[in-house]
Amino acid sequence: MPAMRVLLGSLSVLLVLTGCAASGAFEPGQLAKTDVDRVADAHRGDVFAHLRLIAEKLYRRNPREWKKGGQPSMEAALARLFDASPAWHLPELGERRGTEAVLLALREDYRGDRVAAFVAGLGGMLHDAFNGKTEFFVMDDLDPQRLYNAARNLEIAAWKLAHARAGDGELLLLSNEIAPVPNLSFEREFGKMIGNLDLLSRIVADKLNRAVVKAVQSMATAVFLPVLPVPMLR
Repeated sequence: MPAMRVLLGSLSVLLVLTGCAASGAFEPGQLAKTDVDRVADAHRGDVFAHLRLIAEKLYRRNPREWKKGGQPSMEAALARLFDASPAWHLPELGERRGTEAVLLALREDYRGDRVAAFVAGLGGMLHDAFNGKTEFFVMDDLDPQRLYNAARNLEIAAWKLAHARAGDGELLLLSNEIAPVPNLSFEREFGKMIGNLDLLSRIVADKLNRAVVKAVQSMATAVFLPVLPVPMLR
């Protein structure tokens, strides 16, 4: 009888998979995903979609930047960031990556494409927060502390973006605008990314039964929190 039950169970699974395949609804990779993995996929997709919107908005408000980067158009500059640099390494940044690239972008003496450096820095930091992965399966464990730290770093980056000025008082990059017509679209996009990361951090922490160490900083003096990159395999 036990052997018969095993056989019937196997046949049932086979029939379900065959039916799904016939209807086009079955994807083999879904067998290796938990609910948390699917949530992580969705949140990662949302975060990077919002980052692309921020990049586009920054280029629209600061068109000189993609020209400084030697790109023929804004679309080409965006494609270079999001389609051609999956690991978020830009040659002109040298060894700087992640939050170091963000800080470089907002230095008065930086002469390159500030938008590219700023967005690539955020992209690299977020890429590391997601363990360098673009899709998640049952054996992939995210670190809730990294996700939490990444959310706080986005808060700091948004503040720095809105306040970084040259010696003459001019903003290094135009983003939010208060007058003559209020435009807080950058703040909203950053808020959506932060919300995604905070929620996912709580979900992963609950799954792993781990506590996250909270950080409280003043934005004016805040320092970026560590989001360690995943070691490269050799």
